[in-house]
Amino acid sequence: MSGLTLSALLAHTRKRFLDAGLTDPSADARLLIGGLLDIAPTALVTDPSRPISEDEARRVDQAVRRRLMREPVHRILGRREFFGLELLLSSETLEPRPDTEILVDHVLPHLERIAALGNRPRFIDFGTGTGAIALALLSQCPDAEAVAVDISEDALKTAERNARQLGLGDRFQPLLSDWAEKVEGTFDAIVSNPPYIPSRVIEDLDPEVRLHDPTRALDGGEDGLDAYRILARQTGPLLRPNGIVALEIGYDQKIPVTALFEQAGFQLEAAARDYGGNDRVLVFSMP
Repeated sequence: MSGLTLSALLAHTRKRFLDAGLTDPSADARLLIGGLLDIAPTALVTDPSRPISEDEARRVDQAVRRRLMREPVHRILGRREFFGLELLLSSETLEPRPDTEILVDHVLPHLERIAALGNRPRFIDFGTGTGAIALALLSQCPDAEAVAVDISEDALKTAERNARQLGLGDRFQPLLSDWAEKVEGTFDAIVSNPPYIPSRVIEDLDPEVRLHDPTRALDGGEDGLDAYRILARQTGPLLRPNGIVALEIGYDQKIPVTALFEQAGFQLEAAARDYGGNDRVLVFSMP
């Protein structure tokens, strides 16, 4: 045995993170140790004297060293929770963030209304990554079917694996495509959390994002709007009557993204802010 207890390991890990200047050393220590050793959050508090084996101490030390190199905790663990679902991550997937759950919240009622009429709502998720948005919607709307598009084979394999592990694979269709290039059919909803960070800003992002999230999922071109131009141009013909297009946006992009979609014949139906009070979601319809 290592002689360590759980509380001592937590305290030691917290101090290492604090000394390294990490933003939230306590939360990082709890998440990393709890996730790595499969210890429930409550047990981290209620079982402080739990002995830590030498193997456990070694595994935690290796993970701590990775975190000190600014690798995010969830990347180290290889998974992250989104909308109550545990999702596997891979090198080609963006790590899903809580703010994106707001997009799910604004699409779900639309799908549920269609299902309540006895129809099977069908939607498409552009740039699906881990499958987070699509799988969250499928988990809440058992009548819905999803087409999940990505340009990355690695991301699609990860999303498909997540769908199978969550028991949603029969309603989840992965599609390797450059946006709508290979898409067929029409949809009741089109959703996307596209790359929207201006290229010049990428190098100023925190190391956790800049070094570990795939650049292709972040870089939105010179002004951050490249993906929205494509979506505004391509989504109209894919939309069924009374369908919606729901998008995540950057904090300062509400006006330019709205203008792009209005120029393409859409109208803005709803806008929502994130937990920090920033503009985050836009919902459009085609009159």
